[in-house]
Amino acid sequence: MPSRCRNVLNIIVTTLFAAVVLFTILLAYVTGYQFIHTEQHHLSFGLYGAFLSLHLFLQSLFAFLEHRRMRGPAQPQHLRRSVALCVAAYQEDPDYLRKCLRSIRRISFPGLRVVLVVDGNRPEDRYMMDIFQEVMGGADQAGSMVWKGNYHSDGSGEGGVRRGGTSTVHMEEAARVARLVRGCRYSCIMQEWGGKREVMYTAFKALGDSVDYVQVCDSDTVLDPACTIEMLKILEEDPMVGGVGGDVQILNKYDSWISFLSSVRYWMAFNIERACQSYFGCVQCISGPLGMYRNSLLQRFMEPWYHQTFLGSKCSFGDDRHLTNRVLSFGFKTKFTARSQCQTETPTQYLRWLNQQTRWSKSYFREWLYNALWFHKHSLWMTYESVVTGFFPFFLVATVIHLFYRGRLWNILLFLLTVQLVGMVKATYACFLRGSLVMIFMSLYSLLYMTSLLPAKIFALLTINKGGWGTSGRRKIVVNFIGAVPVAVWVLVLLGGVVYTVYCETQEPFSETEKALLIAGTILYACYWLILLVLYLAIVAKRCNKREEQYHLPYAEA
Repeated sequence: MPSRCRNVLNIIVTTLFAAVVLFTILLAYVTGYQFIHTEQHHLSFGLYGAFLSLHLFLQSLFAFLEHRRMRGPAQPQHLRRSVALCVAAYQEDPDYLRKCLRSIRRISFPGLRVVLVVDGNRPEDRYMMDIFQEVMGGADQAGSMVWKGNYHSDGSGEGGVRRGGTSTVHMEEAARVARLVRGCRYSCIMQEWGGKREVMYTAFKALGDSVDYVQVCDSDTVLDPACTIEMLKILEEDPMVGGVGGDVQILNKYDSWISFLSSVRYWMAFNIERACQSYFGCVQCISGPLGMYRNSLLQRFMEPWYHQTFLGSKCSFGDDRHLTNRVLSFGFKTKFTARSQCQTETPTQYLRWLNQQTRWSKSYFREWLYNALWFHKHSLWMTYESVVTGFFPFFLVATVIHLFYRGRLWNILLFLLTVQLVGMVKATYACFLRGSLVMIFMSLYSLLYMTSLLPAKIFALLTINKGGWGTSGRRKIVVNFIGAVPVAVWVLVLLGGVVYTVYCETQEPFSETEKALLIAGTILYACYWLILLVLYLAIVAKRCNKREEQYHLPYAEA
């Protein structure tokens, strides 16, 4: 009874805290209270700006403290645990798959079991099994099987197991898969297409309780030899840690400008945002390329994880985020460690990147609702950060529309300057934390966020129940133009605001003060872009499309 009362009390306290945080942000935004301002309000600093500044400061502080904790001496441990590495593959680029498997062979963990599950069993998918046998040692060392169906389909083409119970043949094939996975150190399963979640389910189900921990990996990922042991240390240190993620970096960052900007954004996302969450034991997404889970816990929620539905439809994306949420729902902690690293492929084309971000945003909003059910089981920071990051895009959209349609050019220019100023502050701190000047280019990502990612988030929310991968397999890239629709609409909205503002400004002459501010602001903004462009051309552009320079980490020699 006391435990139940404590649980109810936690729910009440957490709900009230979330309401207070949201009300405070809303009040600061709506009232527009200003601490200081110039005579004609050309420049000001108010309550809303102070709140966001405090948020960035606290996030940076806790990230720094977590990194200091990571660098501390680890306690000596006897890591006599069994680990299985599950790799999900779908129409993978042969070069990426080969590099992935070679890096797995070099992982410094004795007895590591490897399970590759291919999403597809057609003849054109066979090359992935051939590469697996080539790298992992041939048919005598690496067991393999082509499964006509999967755990939820008998391969009859009717979309599931026939009515009247599972057929004897299907049960025998499922048992054969389990025997193969549990009996061979290296195993490869080709199965009927069903999506990434189906592939992951097959590996988890076939392993059962035969291992202590399950590591996940994507087939386009190159792993550091120490990645497994470093994540295992985190899980062994604290029995209440249910899952841990590593530092995911970009393998092909010099392929294009979009992949390079993604590389600096990835570093920020993992080493600041997730490092901060890790300080409180509530990392909200253990990324698919590099993560590890306590298998006893994984087996408990495997079925509800697979059968997840939203608004009456089966979920077909956001598998890794929901896997993390399931861990959190049991009251277990989730952690991040920068000592475990990998490199993974990222889209090099703008539209493919945009579709990927839209798909991720859909899963973010959907999982935000699920995650809110478990706020009371974790630190108040999880509640606070979820409220701030969940509602921030909507406040930002309202701010942009308000400023662009207010009829003053200075408001638009000041907004653009503020966006880049915040970007520069974050980039400067990232340079300090990482010890690399390349992070200064993180400020360029601010413009990409404002022009592309922001409308993609709104579009994702409006189409949240639409399924689909969002990105195609890497062997054959398929361009989907649907992601460009919200960006085009957003650009038209902004252009409309600029035209309206120019019209309003022509109706009355500028004051001398406003003229001086517009000239100074324009020069400052132009100088910023000129300096960053020169630095980009001098440091980054000359390396683009030079694949031999892509793999700068020692483990990437694979």
